[in-house]
Amino acid sequence: MTKAKLLATLAFVALPTFAAAEFEISGYTGTQGAPHSPVTMDDPNNGGLTSYTFGWEGKPFAMPPYYGFRGTWWRTDNLGFGIEYTHAKVYADEQSLNDTGYKRFELTDGINVLTANATYRWNDKFANGSVTPYVGGGLGFTFPHVDIEAAAGPHTWEYQITGAAARLYAGAKYDINDTWAVFGEYQFTYSHQDIDLDNGGNIKFDLITNALNVGLSYTF
Repeated sequence: MTKAKLLATLAFVALPTFAAAEFEISGYTGTQGAPHSPVTMDDPNNGGLTSYTFGWEGKPFAMPPYYGFRGTWWRTDNLGFGIEYTHAKVYADEQSLNDTGYKRFELTDGINVLTANATYRWNDKFANGSVTPYVGGGLGFTFPHVDIEAAAGPHTWEYQITGAAARLYAGAKYDINDTWAVFGEYQFTYSHQDIDLDNGGNIKFDLITNALNVGLSYTF
């Protein structure tokens, strides 16, 4: 068999699989926060090498708001793979700023977690198939917008790729019709932040967020 015939045969065999593929695009918002976390700071303009436990505020409804998007390619009735982007935020609380001497300490144009996901769903199990529970998770990286300024300066204000990230989620989807659905879920994210300051310093911490999401999905 020639190479051209082999490729044609493989394409013919694969065509039904691709034709039957189900793609789902989802968007969501909700409420999001973050627990306290230890922060290691090596800042020449703010005391050199120090460590402190920061408290965080999420402010999910303040501009820019909390939101996310997920794309899923369902390879079987139950298993899908895709990508997801989440724009979450954290602000150091007032006590943390006062205790550490920072004027600003924020990741507020997004912690920006991007992951490759795997999702498992249970089809046709509840409410005559209208309600579909699911669980999933993903691995990737975080590229936050850093907004950090010590009282003595300078002001680090830029996007950086800062480390690895992971997420877990569980929820349920309710089908409005064959194309549209609404869903609600709990989502956990972890990201490692290794931030370079404009003065040559460095700040490191692990950041966890917890969120309750509501959203809309479109399937085609």
